[in-house]
Amino acid sequence: MAIDRIWSYAPDSGHTEGQDLTGYAVAATDGTIGHVDREAAPHGMRHLVVDTGVWVFGRSVLVPAGVVTGIDTQGRKVTLACSRADAKAAPRFQTDSETRDQEYLRAVGEYYDRLPPRETASV
Repeated sequence: MAIDRIWSYAPDSGHTEGQDLTGYAVAATDGTIGHVDREAAPHGMRHLVVDTGVWVFGRSVLVPAGVVTGIDTQGRKVTLACSRADAKAAPRFQTDSETRDQEYLRAVGEYYDRLPPRETASV
């Protein structure tokens, strides 16, 4: 996946423009990681902020839209092309201002872009 595409939903992801994913469950290739707290696209860098609940000690993770491999609107579930460990090891998300910080977003995009391709779980 090219770094410039990491911030856009893949055409076959099931995403529809204007779709609200807030509250959807988020599943990595090896299990659920939380739910979508919100979606943002500052600087054209579209991403999800995922509330991990107690799984990662109440912290949230930021996931670029290009990591989304499937959206199940009936089941209200988003599937990612990374593992739980990959999401947990991503650059740490600490404050809402980081969702607008271009340097932080660039670091997140580079991290996810370097991950090896994974077989995705079905949505």
